[in-house]
Order: sequence, then structure tokens, then C-alpha cells
Amino acid sequence: MEMFHRILKTAVEGGASDVHLKIGTPVVFRINRQLIAIECPYPTAEWMNSIVEQVTPSHLRRTLEEEREIDFSYFVPGIGRFRTNLFQQRGQWCFALRFVKTHVPSFEELGLLEQIKQIAESPRGIVLVAGSTGCGKSTTLAAMIEHINANFKKHIITLEDPIEYIFEDNQSIIEQREVGLDTMSFHHALKHVLRQDPDIIMVGEMRDSISFTAAMSAADTGHLVLSTLHTTNASQSISRILDFFRADEREQIRRQLSGCLRAVICQRLVTTVNGTVTPALEILINTPTVKKLIEENRLDKLAAAIETGTEEGMISFNQSLFLLVKEGKVTQKEALSKASNPQALEMNFKGIFLDEGRRILG
Repeated sequence: MEMFHRILKTAVEGGASDVHLKIGTPVVFRINRQLIAIECPYPTAEWMNSIVEQVTPSHLRRTLEEEREIDFSYFVPGIGRFRTNLFQQRGQWCFALRFVKTHVPSFEELGLLEQIKQIAESPRGIVLVAGSTGCGKSTTLAAMIEHINANFKKHIITLEDPIEYIFEDNQSIIEQREVGLDTMSFHHALKHVLRQDPDIIMVGEMRDSISFTAAMSAADTGHLVLSTLHTTNASQSISRILDFFRADEREQIRRQLSGCLRAVICQRLVTTVNGTVTPALEILINTPTVKKLIEENRLDKLAAAIETGTEEGMISFNQSLFLLVKEGKVTQKEALSKASNPQALEMNFKGIFLDEGRRILG
């Protein structure tokens, strides 16, 4: 274990976000999104088997035996907490460990927009943080929870798989429940959560119709529900939610969603001129216009509603990237590579702005 902990300590001190261990190959760190092999003895099968034996939580041993892969949190005093995925390839064990910073970053540190603070202060409804894997959804959620914790007296319950950030009670009371350790499943926890007197419920990820139905029920009864979703833009998130349900259920779900949705925040990480990363954000607010579009199943018009809704706190990826370039944080080349519509963004850089969104909505 000494070598294992030394590797993790080196990763943290070197600013790595992820550590990859695979038998017979170099130990690899991900630093500033780049994979870098480090000088270290190659993991052997015997050594990896020993690590697996010692770090696997007792409540997940049977799952590992049956399914050959598990997720869990691994904490080393003096080093930190790691979100750990243990899996197999070619019949051999592999580790992918993500370092979870104990300090919950502020909105300012993360480069999040002011309107996200206002969304976090919503009294009720569903707020979704969307994006691809590794784009910082969990960190944005954590910042929102910490903002509420610092400023409001609320009872917050989180359902996570596994727990990533550890919160300390400040103004709020926070209970963090880990799937497999504190509850059998998301479904089981969501079934009972309303009896635990929460004001705010944070669900690590929306995965299926059961979890989303429970989230809508909670939102309908006056709770704020925060969660994440795997989609590439904010407007697509509505279609993704409807895909959880059978075709004959979607009409009813869409109408219910139009009433309880508060906002969708979608993010993409872009590399700054300093070599760090910052989020480009797309924000969909459930304004009367958006509510009507969802009710009438005109989801193809949502992108236009975002583009024209800047006065109501909405912003598109192109608009966000344009601002980052204007502020000198990101190069035009990097912005164009992350844009939803690179041609339109390139025209914006040349001073040409077409009011396409209003024409589409009109």
C-alpha cells in the first residue's frame, strides 16, 4: 500500500485530476487534460491484486465478484479523497481514480456566471447540470450546494454514487447518502426521501424514468431538486429526459416537466490562454416562452429561445465562447473548436450578428 499511496500523493502534488493504473504499463496521470506517464515501477498482477483486496469496500465485494467493476470513494488521510472505478480488461484489474478536491470551489474560482447563483437560490423546481463526462458537472453542483449552505437555512439531502465532495454544515443541515453504503439504490432512496423533511434534494445523476418521475414529484410538492444529465447542449436535455419514458407516456411527462423545470445548465470545458480550463456555459431558463415551447412539443425551437433570452438570464454556447474570447481568456481557435455553430461564431468575431433566433421563433 505504501507505493500506492505514494503514487496518489505524487498525483495530488503534481496537480493531476486522474490516475490510471494498468498491469504491465506505466502509471499515467492526467494533468491539464493531457495524459502523462510518470517514472514509477510498472504495476504487476500480484501488486494490483493486493491493492484490490485492500481498497475494495466490504459492501461491494460481492458486486465486484459478480459484475467485475465497481465505483466507490477511497480516502487517504493526509492525501485526499478519490472517486474510484475498479474494472477489468483482458481479465486483469485496472484502476481509474479521480482526485476530489476537499475544498469546494466558489462560483468565482470556477468561472461560473452570476445567473447560476440565482438559479441555486430557486425555492423549488428541477435544476439540471448537463454535459459530457469529465466536464465538471459534479463540481458545479457542489458549488451550488455550498452557496446555499453558506447563505440559507435549508435541509439538504444528497444521493450520490459515490460521494465526491464532503460538505460541512454551515447555515444549512446537509446529509450525504452514498448508494451501496447508506442506501440500496437511487430508487430506494428517492422513494423515502420526502419523509426525511428535505428542502433541497441533490441526486448525483438522472439515469432513468423512475428517478426522474420521483424528482418531478418532489419538485411538484415544493422542493428544489438538483441533478446532472449526460447531454451535449441545454435544449437537447429535454429530449433526453423524454427518452427515459415510453412513447405513450411522453405527452403527460412533457406537460408535467414544463411546469416543474427551473433551469438547465450545460457546460463544456475549454482551454484558456494560460493552459488551465474554464467552463463555457449554455443556460436554459424555464421562462413563459420556454414553458410554452415544451408544452407544445416545439423542442426544435428551444435553441432559438436560448439565443434570444439573454435579458432573462439565458446564454448559448456561442455567446458564452464569444464573451470568453472578448475577455482575453480563450483564443478564437479554441472557441471555434468548442462552438455549437462555428460558422456563426466566426461571423461574430468579424462583427456580424444575425438575429436568427428571433426569426425562427417568429
